[in-house]
Amino acid sequence: MNWRGDYLYLIQNLVLKDFRIRYRNMSLGVLWSLLNPLVMMGVLTFVFTSIGIFSNRAIPHFPLFILCGMVPYNFFTIAWLTGATSIVDNAPLIKRVRVPREVIPISTVLSCCIHLLVQIALLLTLAFLSGKRFNVHWLWLPVVWGLEIVFVCGLALLTSSINVFIRDTRYVVESLNLVLFWLVPVFYSSDNIPARYLPLFDLNPVAALVISLRKILVNGEAPALTTLYKLLLVSSVVFFTGLAVFRRMKPRFYEHI
Repeated sequence: MNWRGDYLYLIQNLVLKDFRIRYRNMSLGVLWSLLNPLVMMGVLTFVFTSIGIFSNRAIPHFPLFILCGMVPYNFFTIAWLTGATSIVDNAPLIKRVRVPREVIPISTVLSCCIHLLVQIALLLTLAFLSGKRFNVHWLWLPVVWGLEIVFVCGLALLTSSINVFIRDTRYVVESLNLVLFWLVPVFYSSDNIPARYLPLFDLNPVAALVISLRKILVNGEAPALTTLYKLLLVSSVVFFTGLAVFRRMKPRFYEHI
């Protein structure tokens, strides 16, 4: 088996291990990947369409609108947090088995992609139920999702290496994820964002993904090319920066985990 085959085999087994551990002893198992976004969609739809001071009745297909925000946000927060703690959480494996350290955080993020696929299926089902039909713009979906995965892998590499030396890193990540809920247009339209702040939202890959998903699934349009270029640029820079920092710090992992 060549080195590529070895890496793929290793990543596959680590992804399956993380998946089994996450749902071990859970009676509903992977169904939680469907229940969590459905519950949040229901609550946010009720609050923002039925309570007067929050009313967003002007937004068509509001449940689909909300789910286009919840699915990428949920994936991002879970994948980043588990990726950030992956080196410390897998310390016994790292100490016992000679594995490329970079594979650990990347495989942790990829294991979250199993839940993501389930939630994307839910999102597309709701799109069909809302009267939307497949069109050529849906071919952009793998592109925008792939760029978010690259972005999260970069963050996981960066923060997992820092977390080995500063164990408070996971709490910083949790706090940033909470703040991000308000800085990503999960429950409000990007049309409400003042024009002077739009470039900042375009540079936030999670916000850019949410905006692009709504253009594709709700509006039936292609995502803005400027948004895609910025998404590509930021995701690439974060990934290669995270990889460079990780490789610089990994020789000292063994003595700190």
